[in-house]
Amino acid sequence: MDRHRVVALLNPPQSPFELACAAEVFGTVRQDAPAPYTFRICAERAGPLRTTVGYTMLVDAGLEALQEADTVIIPGWQPAGAPAPPAVVEALRDAHQRGARVVAICTAAFVLAQAGLLDGRRATTHWRHTAQLAAAFPKVQVDPDVLYVDHGDVATSAGTGAGIDLCLHLVRSDHGAAYAAQIARNMVLPPHREGSQLQYAAQPAPSRPDESLAPTLEWATTQLDARLTVDRLAERAGLSSRTLARRFTEQLGTSPGRWLLGQRLDAARVLLEQTDLPVEAIATRVGLASAVNLRRRFRDHLGTTPGAYRRTFSETR
Repeated sequence: MDRHRVVALLNPPQSPFELACAAEVFGTVRQDAPAPYTFRICAERAGPLRTTVGYTMLVDAGLEALQEADTVIIPGWQPAGAPAPPAVVEALRDAHQRGARVVAICTAAFVLAQAGLLDGRRATTHWRHTAQLAAAFPKVQVDPDVLYVDHGDVATSAGTGAGIDLCLHLVRSDHGAAYAAQIARNMVLPPHREGSQLQYAAQPAPSRPDESLAPTLEWATTQLDARLTVDRLAERAGLSSRTLARRFTEQLGTSPGRWLLGQRLDAARVLLEQTDLPVEAIATRVGLASAVNLRRRFRDHLGTTPGAYRRTFSETR
């Protein structure tokens, strides 16, 4: 199998954490999983490169590494809005024109905007810098609330945590939900957060331990084949439906209904990948009632059909 080549483009001072987010998803070799990606780093010039935390890392490749990349990731850019060198902008344009997927984590969206790759498109960045991005690049449709935006060939994320979400989303797109969930489990992370979930610009006061939704969420994922409604979730949590909705917004950045549908679609994706069950049986097992409903939800949320998804990602072929 030809492995997908991921190259991270660094710039001084580089955030080690934002680089590590991409490296952990795409570059870590795991004994219990295949290795469909290769991962390397580059910069405008090879050599020592300053980081934001005081030490220097050694980068062994210059911009020529982008010429063979299938995905280019820019893990942040400091300071936000600082002009990228002309050689970097040209190399990104060339990579994109050649067909590489170009991905920006956090403030790296400014670099994609400088290269013209976001003109006329939705994009996001860290909530502290969305107004700055919109003012500097009026052709970009800046969405200040979402975690990430993926156009297929170009993608942007909000802050660093959302960068992990975007990387896992890209793995899901490349290799399916089960493989992405396996990586997330190794990272001790939730397997998936929708890109449309809210950024956390205004954090609520810390919740008391008994206000956490975690026990209710864990219970709900084991009850997907039941008639699981928002009212039942509220009853399980010992809350009113209105209070439950508020807690979901505070803790997950989404509504109970949207979260529940996402869990059902995730479960359906894994069953399509790992079993030969008929679509009707899968729909019943994940609580979507019928094959017609499952197909409609798949089309609305994933832009494909269950059958096409299975042909792409099935592990039983």
